[in-house]
Amino acid sequence: MRATVNFPAHGGPALPPSMLFRNLSSARSDGAQSPHDHAFLKRRGANKLRIGGFICCSGSPGVWGPCATNCAQLAVTEINKRGGILGREIELSIYDAGGPLDEILDRAEHAIAFDEVDLIVGLHTSAVRVGLREVTTRHRIPYIYTPVYEGGERTPGVMAIGETPRWQSRPSIHWLADVRKAARWYLIGSDYVWPWQSHRAVKTYIKETGGHVVGEEFVPLGEDNHEPHLERIRAARPDVVLISLIGTDSITFNRAFGECGLAATTLRLAGAMDETVLLGIGADNSENLYCASGYFPGVGSRANDDFQSRYRLMFGPNAPPIGSLGQSSYEGLRFLEAVASKAGTLSMGPMLAAGRNIVYGGARGPVTVRNGHARMQMYLAEADGLDFKLIKPV
Repeated sequence: MRATVNFPAHGGPALPPSMLFRNLSSARSDGAQSPHDHAFLKRRGANKLRIGGFICCSGSPGVWGPCATNCAQLAVTEINKRGGILGREIELSIYDAGGPLDEILDRAEHAIAFDEVDLIVGLHTSAVRVGLREVTTRHRIPYIYTPVYEGGERTPGVMAIGETPRWQSRPSIHWLADVRKAARWYLIGSDYVWPWQSHRAVKTYIKETGGHVVGEEFVPLGEDNHEPHLERIRAARPDVVLISLIGTDSITFNRAFGECGLAATTLRLAGAMDETVLLGIGADNSENLYCASGYFPGVGSRANDDFQSRYRLMFGPNAPPIGSLGQSSYEGLRFLEAVASKAGTLSMGPMLAAGRNIVYGGARGPVTVRNGHARMQMYLAEADGLDFKLIKPV
């Protein structure tokens, strides 16, 4: 079922996603429909393109839901003002991708069968992606996955555009080894596929620098008692703790890390962190905290400046803060626009072919996808109070 998002989108009362996103713009065109379009939109037969936004609005990663929902709404508004996707107005509905997996998959089945969703754009955990891609493959529904992930997604019909360890973690690990003389590493992550697979790659990059791993553990999603983990970290005496915890789990861990005094002596490197999480951690607990990402609000580029200006204009000065995870929903829809334009159709086959090798533009600037792998400028930043201060492109 369509989830109600329990937070205000523009500082007003909370509204169901259908009220937030339906009829965002009346801009459309009656362009000719190709046979491929007709096959893809056989249920629709009209000038709407119905997109299901599967965004975590609950659970540990739910902290990114407000920004992600706003960023998706902004992208839809902009695309519809340009005439939609191949002349078809986007109609976006948000479904909660948090909670038990079987419930999320039931929502996806319902969205496709009853809400007649034509494709899915997702910001959620890789564990959800692994389940959801079985649904989209069975129904032949294109699926764009937007956040940082472990890499290696090759399922037909799935297009992933997020940062991967090879380009995100490796340069930062080498920088910390060279500049901060980091040699002893402790790895802690949430207990699901992204941390599992990312840590395998990270161990290789640490070995490249001559460093070694002194401890590793995986924490169940939703865990907020981190005293046992911190005791083991203190006993292992690492130079750096690499953190692959997500959302509120990262917030509670990093708060406890700072409050117990480890932040003053031990570096931290996080892979799925943004300003939203940093606000939750607090300035007093962010000492020696680093983050690598393909997007930070502080990146000085025209694309980013324009994006933030439009975001503030649409949602006001008290809107949820922009961060890399939430912003990826905007990137996903911009990617869709570029892919459909290149393919000239919304048919599955041509779209997937177009999406494997393309350059598109969003808030991150130009992103190049080659053989299905996204490449973008990466940045290493250090927490400075409640903001990230960019150190360098990596």
